[in-house]
Amino acid sequence: MIEKRDVAVVGGGFAGLSAGVALAERGFRVAVVERKPALGGRAYSFKDPDSGDFIDNGQHVLMGCYRETLDFLGRIGAREQLFFHPNLEIEMLERGGRRGWLRTAPMPGPLHMSAALLRYRLLTARERWRVVAGSAQMLRLRRRDPAALEHLTVAALMERLGQGARERACFWYPLATATLNDDPEIASAALLAEVIKRAFFGRRSDSAFVYSRVGLSDLYCTAAAEFIEQRGGVVARHSAVETLELGADGELARIRLRDGGALEAANFVLAVAPPQLLRMLPAPLAADPFFAPLEGLGVSPIICVHVWLDREVTEAAFIGFIGTATQWLFNKRRIFAQHGAHHGGYLSFVISGARQLVDRSNDELLELVVGDLRAMIPAAGAARVVKALVIKEKQATMAPDLESHRLRPGVVTPIKNLFIAGDWIQTGLPATIESAVMSGRMAATALAARVGVLEAA
Repeated sequence: MIEKRDVAVVGGGFAGLSAGVALAERGFRVAVVERKPALGGRAYSFKDPDSGDFIDNGQHVLMGCYRETLDFLGRIGAREQLFFHPNLEIEMLERGGRRGWLRTAPMPGPLHMSAALLRYRLLTARERWRVVAGSAQMLRLRRRDPAALEHLTVAALMERLGQGARERACFWYPLATATLNDDPEIASAALLAEVIKRAFFGRRSDSAFVYSRVGLSDLYCTAAAEFIEQRGGVVARHSAVETLELGADGELARIRLRDGGALEAANFVLAVAPPQLLRMLPAPLAADPFFAPLEGLGVSPIICVHVWLDREVTEAAFIGFIGTATQWLFNKRRIFAQHGAHHGGYLSFVISGARQLVDRSNDELLELVVGDLRAMIPAAGAARVVKALVIKEKQATMAPDLESHRLRPGVVTPIKNLFIAGDWIQTGLPATIESAVMSGRMAATALAARVGVLEAA
C-alpha cells in the first residue's frame, strides 16, 4: 500500500498531471497513479527506432491562445522546449491544383485575421467578405445570445450566417473539423464560436502556432512527474485502478488497485475518460444522477498516418487539403528545421472525425493517404515510401455533438472529496490539450478551496 496521501490523482495525462502539479504547488502531498507503463494518457509520443524521429500518437499542435497549457509548461520548466511561429501561415491546396494561403498580417488583433481572410485567394472577393461578415456576426451572437449557439450545429450556423458552399469547403469546414474533431453536420456551433474567438479573433499572439522541439511525452510527462516528486509526491506507473471504496461517512476512502494494493487519501481527483471512470465507481455511485449521464457522452476518432519518403516533396511546414479524405499534412522536417540533418522526408497526415474510415485496414488507409498526397502534390508522384505507420485513436476525443456537449459535467461531484478532470469536462472548449489542462487546474482549485488552501505554497 502506498503511504496515505493528501490527494490521490488517477490518470497521468495532461489533466491528471496538471492537477497534480497545481496541488503540489499548493503544498499537498500528491500521489498520481497511471495504469499504463508510461505517462501521457491520450497525448503521448515515442521514438521510432529506425529513423530516430519522435512520433506523436496524433498530431498535436498548441497555439498562443493555450494560456493554461503554456503556463503549466512554464511552471514545470518545459516552456523552453517550445518554439513559436508568430505569424499564422497555412497553405491550403484544393484538388485540381488551386492553392491559397491564410497568412495573418502584421497588424494588431483581431485585424490581423480579417486581413488574412481578405487575402485568401481560394475564395473570390465576394466570398471573402462573406466569411469576414459571417465571423463578425458569429462573434456578436456569441456575446449577445450564447444560448442560441448551444442549440445549433456548425452546419446550421453556416446557414444562419449565409455562408455558401465555397466558404464552407475552403474555410469553415476544414477549421471546424480540425478543431472539433467531427462532422460539421453534428458538431456544436458554440464550441466552434469559442475556438474562433480565442484562436483567431483575439490578440495577434493568440494565433501563433506552437510546436514542441521534443516528443510530446518528453515535453511534459517527465518534468511534471519530477515537479510532483520533488515536493514529496509519488508518481506510480503501471498501477491500474480496480475500484473506488467509500467510507462510513459517505466520502471516498481509498482506491483499490488491480494488483491487490490500495491507496488511501483525504481527497481524490479522477482524470480519466468517462468509460474508465464509470467502471471504477461502486454500483450505487454509477447510478447517481450526476454520474449516470456520462454514459451518453459520445466519442470521435482520429487517424494519423506517418510516412517516410526517400525525398522531400514540399517545403511547406503545414498544408491543408481540400476535397480529399486526408485533411492535413505536417512536414516534420520543415517544422523542426531538420531537413539539413536528415535524408528523405517525414510527413504526418491527419484525418479528424474519421468515423467512416477508422475501421479500414492499415494498408487501405496508407494507400488512401499516399494517393491523396500524390494527387495534391505532383512532386510526390516519383517519391518512394520507405516506411509508414498508421495510428488509429478510435476514442480520441469526446464527440462535440450537441447532446454530448450538454452532458459535460463540472469538476465538483456529489462526493465531497472526489473531483474529476479531463478534456471532456465542461470547460467551454472542445476536447483539446488546453481543455484537459484547464480541467486539471479547475479540479485542483476546487479541491484546495474545499480544504481552505487557496494560494500556492
